[in-house]
Amino acid sequence: MPQTSSHTPALSRRSLLRALGGTAGLGALAGCGVPAAYVKPGDRAVADLSAKDKKLTWANWPLYIDTDDDDPNKRPTLEAFEKRTGISVDYIEEINDNDEFFGKISPSLMNHQSTGRDLIVISDWMCARFVRLGWVQKMDRARQPNVAKYLDPLLRSPAFDPGRRFTVPWQSGITGIAYNRRKLGREIRHVSDLWASDLKGRVTLLSGLDEAFALLMQGNGVDITKWTADDFHGVCDQVEKEVHRGQIRRFTGNDYTKDLVSGDVLACQAYSGDVIQLQADNPDIRFVVPEEGAELWSDSLMIPNRARHKANAERLVDYYYEPEVAAELAAWVNYVCPVPAARDVLASSKDKDTAALADNPLIFPDTAMRRRLAIARDIKSTERVEFAKRWNKLVGL
Repeated sequence: MPQTSSHTPALSRRSLLRALGGTAGLGALAGCGVPAAYVKPGDRAVADLSAKDKKLTWANWPLYIDTDDDDPNKRPTLEAFEKRTGISVDYIEEINDNDEFFGKISPSLMNHQSTGRDLIVISDWMCARFVRLGWVQKMDRARQPNVAKYLDPLLRSPAFDPGRRFTVPWQSGITGIAYNRRKLGREIRHVSDLWASDLKGRVTLLSGLDEAFALLMQGNGVDITKWTADDFHGVCDQVEKEVHRGQIRRFTGNDYTKDLVSGDVLACQAYSGDVIQLQADNPDIRFVVPEEGAELWSDSLMIPNRARHKANAERLVDYYYEPEVAAELAAWVNYVCPVPAARDVLASSKDKDTAALADNPLIFPDTAMRRRLAIARDIKSTERVEFAKRWNKLVGL
């Protein structure tokens, strides 16, 4: 996922939701005079103004779309969509954190009100909450032939949204291991390599529960598509042991990149897109999908309840699944492209550097890598309070 920052007040709704365990807490609030959070299918849509009101509002993360080299305020693919369709897009880079954004728009959604947004992009583990709560609308695939044709088979049917009826991946990525090959002096091939004696005090793990647990489970041979509570607690026991013996330097957000670049850390949990950027300045930094496997994740597009321009939003989603458009976006953001057909477009580029991206397995995973990638089963609301309590205590949150 893109670089994030946090700037919420101490007593924000985000803090309340975390204390209550996310959506599990929302259910508990129903007994305190707050309306039940779940929205029934018949209460999700309003009259669609798309035909006569040629616009939409799209909320996304910062630095998560292509921009013009000479003017960062210009977004070539988005401007091309507006010119082609006549649809004006109010593009807002307002999502800095999944939990923060959840807290920002949840009051409207649980009270059956419009969020003022027609399209949003959040991480799939958070998308799962929205889908279960009935806070997003089913997309009309008849309006999205490109999605139906070109969406990567690996991403087509996550457990929380079989058939991707409510969500469509914007970009994907891999949570694996990054390390400095020159300074470490050897290869890393397994998750268990993080616990080696020559890495004592030089390892970081991701602090977020949803970001961290799957890769660690895979290191223990767990099938993350159907992991259990015992698998989770087994990982916590393992991490607790490594914390006590000083193996883990600290737990991080996206700031792990600073430690890796400075050399304070030699190996860490990392996102594939970040490492591509780091490698441009330091080719000694490597990214590995461990032999046991790694987690494939997505940040996905969704249409929230009571969006006023649903058809326009569906048209925009489908536009970004045209291979030529997907290729232009992939060349800029450098995450795993959810449109494999974009690879051939990049490969045919006359620009040498652009064409080379087609052979980068961190943008277009090769066959061998794809066999080791899996989408983790998400944490259910009935599990979240227990798991978050243990994990947050472990990492010091």
